[in-house]
Amino acid sequence: MKRRFGLAALVTLLALAGCGETPTGRSQLALVPEGLMAEMGGDAFAEMRRTRPIARDPAANRLVQCVARELVAAAEARYPEVEMPEAWEVVVFDDPSPNAFALPGGRIGVHTGLLRVAETPAQLAAVIGHEVAHVLADHGNERVTQQLGIKAVLLVVGLVGEGELAGEGLRQALGIGARLGIALPFSRAHEEEADQMGLALMATAGFDPRQSVALWRNMAKAGGDQPPEFLSTHPAHGSRIEALEGRMDEALTAYRDASRARCAG
Repeated sequence: MKRRFGLAALVTLLALAGCGETPTGRSQLALVPEGLMAEMGGDAFAEMRRTRPIARDPAANRLVQCVARELVAAAEARYPEVEMPEAWEVVVFDDPSPNAFALPGGRIGVHTGLLRVAETPAQLAAVIGHEVAHVLADHGNERVTQQLGIKAVLLVVGLVGEGELAGEGLRQALGIGARLGIALPFSRAHEEEADQMGLALMATAGFDPRQSVALWRNMAKAGGDQPPEFLSTHPAHGSRIEALEGRMDEALTAYRDASRARCAG
């Protein structure tokens, strides 16, 4: 009994030590070492580069690289307290689905299909900014911690090794998105927080934040019918747009103070 009590006390102390805040001030428990998260993100991205076709269109690559570069610079300015990846790797995948993703360690992937839905650089920035926000807010670590439960705590104290945590379940917790076939989507709370931070990022980078609303309207047209909101972890398009519009005044203030992004569409 003493041993169980001691372990329970240790778990409680570590959980408290792992409690932190996201850039928006939301309480968060993220116990997995950042180095391990970055390694998992790198491995997943490398696999995608090996197995998925990469777009060779120079104009598409220039646009995506420019938008991503402006957003990363804005992230460093907007959230100086957040530890950033040393470098960001950006790849455009030749895939018709209108998606993008970002992984721990600084990897960004954009599908060519997104470029047909995002009609302007600012609309593209709304999506990439949202995905970068997932990384900045450590949503992947939070999700992995939730998936692993006690194992995440034991990893911190060295009672289990990193090799014991490998496997499909752990990779799913990265939150790359079910659309990629290798992961589960983020929770609704994560999605809403990424929307909030992504809006701030695109405005700080000099992209018109009003284009985020236009983007999600385009997404609604491209996606067709959605399941009822309570059946999905993602906010319904209407709710998402309403939340973005509710934060638009603040975003427009940041946009007016920013230098305009120079990314040709």
